[in-house]
Amino acid sequence: MKEVYILATPEAAPIAIDDMRGAFESDEVTFDVLTEGWGFTVKAEDSTVAVRFDALETAMGWTPELISGSDEAHAALREARGFYRISFLPGKPQPSVAVFEALWTARALLERMPGVLLDVTSFKLHASDDVMEITELDFDIRDHVNLHAVEATEGDAPLWVHSHGMEKFATRDVEIFRLGETDLLAAESFLHELCTDLAFGQGPGQRALVETSSGHSFMMAQSEEARGNLPDVALETFEGHEGLFYTVVSPEGRHNAAELLRPYRQRFEKEPEEKASALRAQAQELLPSFKARFQRRGLMEPITFLVRASFETHPEGETVDEDLWLETLTWDEGKLVGKLVDGAAHTTEWRKGAPVEIDEENINAIAVGRDGRSLDEEEMRSLLLAELRS
Repeated sequence: MKEVYILATPEAAPIAIDDMRGAFESDEVTFDVLTEGWGFTVKAEDSTVAVRFDALETAMGWTPELISGSDEAHAALREARGFYRISFLPGKPQPSVAVFEALWTARALLERMPGVLLDVTSFKLHASDDVMEITELDFDIRDHVNLHAVEATEGDAPLWVHSHGMEKFATRDVEIFRLGETDLLAAESFLHELCTDLAFGQGPGQRALVETSSGHSFMMAQSEEARGNLPDVALETFEGHEGLFYTVVSPEGRHNAAELLRPYRQRFEKEPEEKASALRAQAQELLPSFKARFQRRGLMEPITFLVRASFETHPEGETVDEDLWLETLTWDEGKLVGKLVDGAAHTTEWRKGAPVEIDEENINAIAVGRDGRSLDEEEMRSLLLAELRS
């Protein structure tokens, strides 16, 4: 079993073991107390999660620089005295299932004590509210991995971008070389997609040629082989990264994958003002009939009503407005409650599936879907304007 999470709490004594037994034991789950020290295992079908406790006489008073997390979470880790070490066998019964079994165990602990959760594979620190959101909302790989960019060579494309955290999904971390500063956002988006597939056991096999929808192709090679084709990268660069990686390379095994990222750059390009203005004007024109049609929709009617609004995010401490789409759930007077259908591109502040409330005056675009297909402008107008004629 591999130790993946550490729950750090200010309480130096462990919670009563019987309290944990009551939280887990059921017809589907077996709860066993460990014979040495304080600890227990939780077994459900093919998964097993083990928890062990130890304590410090005094708080650490410091936190490692590489760990990402809020200032409040870092402060909680510095003051922690008790540590619940959570281990499991990665990949059993399925990569993402094993991780979430461990996270639900951590959540049960956090519901009974204050604390923060450290992912030791990705160097990410989660507050208790984060753990609740991660276990309840749609899967977002950014909750589970960290991407680091390191200047490995000189020139216009010196960056080596790689992940940390994939080993808990029973797979290698991923990496890509010879990138420039302008490639970073696109590389993050590409690697997050690749890591998501790997986390669900659906990633490409080693040296399997992958064709993308944009007509590009790539493959993943073992890092111990692929790094040998980087004569201008000093071996010291990889100190602390001696673990196994998959390296993204061209079909010929070359480190020239920057062109592969072209479609991903488009996701971060600012929407032309002409298009944004047209969408706002359309939303203002059709909003009354859009709202009326939503409010009289049938219970089993296969129609979804989508609106777009601007949400504030804070990547690297900066303030960025992102336009996000949400599916409308309720509409009361001027307030609309919905569920985000896409998460924020820059951070996880707004997660896919999260419930949000907006003022209808902040809607800057609308869309309608039927049977899982988005209606084009003419179809949407026909549907909504029929509301005015009825």
